[in-house]
Amino acid sequence: MELERYIRDIPDFPKKGIMFKDITPLLKDARAFETAIEMLAAKYKDAKIDKIASMESRGFILGAALSMKLRCGFIPIRKKGKLPYETIREEYALEYGTDLLEMHKDALEKGENILIVDDVLATGGTANAVCRLIEKLGGNIAALCFLIELSSLNPRKKLEGYPIESLIIY
Repeated sequence: MELERYIRDIPDFPKKGIMFKDITPLLKDARAFETAIEMLAAKYKDAKIDKIASMESRGFILGAALSMKLRCGFIPIRKKGKLPYETIREEYALEYGTDLLEMHKDALEKGENILIVDDVLATGGTANAVCRLIEKLGGNIAALCFLIELSSLNPRKKLEGYPIESLIIY
């Protein structure tokens, strides 16, 4: 199945000059969504993954489904102030400033293998911040995987040294 046909381009969203890759057509098609999760799961079926960490909000959809398929735990990574328990945080750069990501301090045990899952790998800044959060708690980054990668933005530069898999590369 060619998953690319389920990705819709939305010009000038969220701001002028950005071509947003909309995954909602893929999500609304049960067969396409299942195929995407199966393809991601196949890459890690023999890996020892203890937990999947995903960023809000579209990353949660993919990460939660994949964690069920791989029978491992799920770690939600959220924006500042959204998690109810004790957190650690990591600041990361945006085009127009900075933002903060948080995760619970007890989200993982030292030495656990963590797979980071998100919908789109764009600049790599968010994924890099998640790597730093996980490593602060002693987690091992097993790999990072994405539904879509925007290679023209050179995101792998910020993630050198980490194994990365993407299903669709633009």
